[in-house]
Amino acid sequence: MLKPAYAGVLAAGRDQYNARMREAQRRYPMLSHDVFRAFLDNAGAIVDAVAPERVQPVVDSIYDLGLALAGRTLIGPAARSPVLQHAWRTLFPRFATLIAREPVQVLGMLSNAVVHLETVPGTRLTQWMDDMGGLATQVGSVDALRAVGQIAAWRAGAAHFRAGALAAAAGLPAPLALAALHAPDGMQIDALLRQLPGDPWWQGADPHASRTRTFGAFTGFGGPFDAPPMVKPDGDGFLVHAGGRVFFLLADAYGASLQAATLAEFERADPGRVPTMLAHAQACANATTIAITSPFTHAIRLEARS
Repeated sequence: MLKPAYAGVLAAGRDQYNARMREAQRRYPMLSHDVFRAFLDNAGAIVDAVAPERVQPVVDSIYDLGLALAGRTLIGPAARSPVLQHAWRTLFPRFATLIAREPVQVLGMLSNAVVHLETVPGTRLTQWMDDMGGLATQVGSVDALRAVGQIAAWRAGAAHFRAGALAAAAGLPAPLALAALHAPDGMQIDALLRQLPGDPWWQGADPHASRTRTFGAFTGFGGPFDAPPMVKPDGDGFLVHAGGRVFFLLADAYGASLQAATLAEFERADPGRVPTMLAHAQACANATTIAITSPFTHAIRLEARS
């Protein structure tokens, strides 16, 4: 049941809210009344945590965004997963103070982040939500939220966010940056930000970090490679040729990610071979990472070089 403040705003604005619903139904033929009503109930924890004088604009934002989410089947039984609804119920209320100030931006930013990260293979979305919730009381602005979200996404396995996350950390207050990066006690942020760019396998005190990682699988089992991959170093990552496709692979202590590349790039790259003691395996390396492949597996083993 909705609390009186929430229900009162909806009742007082019944005509305008009904008009918004009719407009949304024209725009989104898949919009379900039942899904939308359940969403409004689900968002009650956010409204309950907002100061009374800010309930009206927050409810307006929840209503409009909920119509879009329901209309695009990003919530409800037809959604890809229930994660976004779970985030609205459990994570978003942690940011109630910031939502009260900037409801459209904050609710939109958090929703977009969850929807996007769900589509990034290998990203640990539960970890991202846990990290964000743990930092919520220290996040005092939309800019800080954007920065912390990027850092948490990198730490949750989105390796291609690494450079942007480190740049974002440099713009945060030192205590928040250190907390977001899970720095060891006593570490100074300036020293950490000097060290991290050159050491993608830095672990610090972070239980989610590892100095070895296995990435990839056969497409028939949900992986990205339709043939055992061949690998060449390229800058801070690797070019990967598997079957008829070429990728750029980035990997670090938190995860690995693939982006599209071209056959011409792969053919131009130096093999970068290094010795390996493993039978039937080949190894190559860039400045920080060794990649090991075999004609008998679709996986790539990645290890810190030092």
